Amino acid sequence: MVLPEKKRNRVTLLDVAREAGVSRATASLVIRKSPLVSADTRRRVEETLERLGYVYNMGAARMRAARSQTVGVIIPNLGNPFFAEMLAGIEATLDMANMVVILANSGESTEKQQTIIRRMREHGVDGLIVCPAAGTDDALLARAAEWGLPLVQALRHVSRAVGDYAGSDYVGGMRQAVHHLHALGHRRIAFLNGDIVHSAQTERLAGFRAGMEEHGLAGDRVITIPLTQNSAIEAASWLREGCDPPTAAICFNDVVGLGLSSGFYDLGVEVGRDFSVIGFDNVPEANLVRPKLTSVASYPGAIGRAAAGLLLERLENPDRAPQRVIVPTELVERQSCGPPRTTCG
Repeated sequence: MVLPEKKRNRVTLLDVAREAGVSRATASLVIRKSPLVSADTRRRVEETLERLGYVYNMGAARMRAARSQTVGVIIPNLGNPFFAEMLAGIEATLDMANMVVILANSGESTEKQQTIIRRMREHGVDGLIVCPAAGTDDALLARAAEWGLPLVQALRHVSRAVGDYAGSDYVGGMRQAVHHLHALGHRRIAFLNGDIVHSAQTERLAGFRAGMEEHGLAGDRVITIPLTQNSAIEAASWLREGCDPPTAAICFNDVVGLGLSSGFYDLGVEVGRDFSVIGFDNVPEANLVRPKLTSVASYPGAIGRAAAGLLLERLENPDRAPQRVIVPTELVERQSCGPPRTTCG
């Protein structure tokens, strides 16, 4: 791609990166003569710089040099291994841009989240990546815009139309889980949903009900619990009650899936034979338990990399239109699912 002459002075580093097939951060490293870039990549980027007529803006570079080179990352639950994987993806991308992360845990408190953001602003972070605490509204985005502080929503969003967002296809992932159980013969399928309302929770629930409706099944077997292993252990006994209990359950996340499997073990119920369980997120622990937990992979590392990439692009081009990156999900089949042992209507 060779841009018209009249547009050459508007060629951005992102244009160069896309044309060269590298990330914006890698293109930036080439310009700054970083030794971290391989010779082949450096040559390809430099050729692209020349071909597109990119002009290095020293004034903008001096402004960037005045930045703190820090990014604030706020998550709602440090105890969930999913967030650790997302953070690794964020750090890997920001590290290539010579930026570091300041991490904080909101604990699902909007008040604490507000305090953290104020402290991070005081420390001069260049931008924020936030998984909004439950109850956060779109005023967060309006305030960030007023401050001139780039903010990327990750995993959850408070607005579908405003601001950059990187997340997972929760609806599609739940439909995959329902389809898998239906193909095995299950008709009475429960969903163990979280008790905290946010966009990821509502999208998972919508996906479950959409998947059930596609197969002509009732999507009313929804049990709302705190997202802890102990709560899931207790839920195991509820799922065995009544004359027409479910034969399978899809869990909001793997924390619940692992807890439910443990609860069934205590009851003498063999997961994968007597009852089928599917988790969500596909954390490493899902492959370590026995039976291994079937789970919907949502690729938190990829979401983290996408969120960091959106932030870097926003720093490079503050006026660009908002972007949304939705990472596709994938059902990972293991040992926790099998055909129902009873005849289902």
